[in-house]
Amino acid sequence: MIIDELDRKILEFLQEDSRISLKVIAENTGKPVSTIHERIKKLLKSGVLKKFTILADYGKLGYGVKVLILINVDGKHIIDVENYVSQHPNVQAVYDITGEFDVAVLAAFKSMSDLDKFVKWLLQNPFIKQTRTSIIFRVVKETVHLPISD
Repeated sequence: MIIDELDRKILEFLQEDSRISLKVIAENTGKPVSTIHERIKKLLKSGVLKKFTILADYGKLGYGVKVLILINVDGKHIIDVENYVSQHPNVQAVYDITGEFDVAVLAAFKSMSDLDKFVKWLLQNPFIKQTRTSIIFRVVKETVHLPISD
């Protein structure tokens, strides 16, 4: 799908506030509301725009223990392990990586006890050979947004 300047502007408005009205986007782009509506439908249908959601501060909701866990896996079962780990509700991201480890996991917990249970749950999987857990002390930058440009 080809993204033009209007699509980029629409995506930028939605990145800033997914609750913004079509009317406000139309006023700021000089286009009719019907055009904005059709463009958003096109972006959704093509998969460029996946869904509208919120960006919560999970630390304020009690998830004060954020971790990066690196996992070594029996090579034949990497995808199985990734799918297994992805199912856990505290897991925010699972990455298939290169290097010394096979999988990287970002997760958040309300307590060290919850983290302890999670690591023990991971190690029950017979295809997980080793884990290395790093606790994240401070988030310097964290975003799901990238610049929308050519």
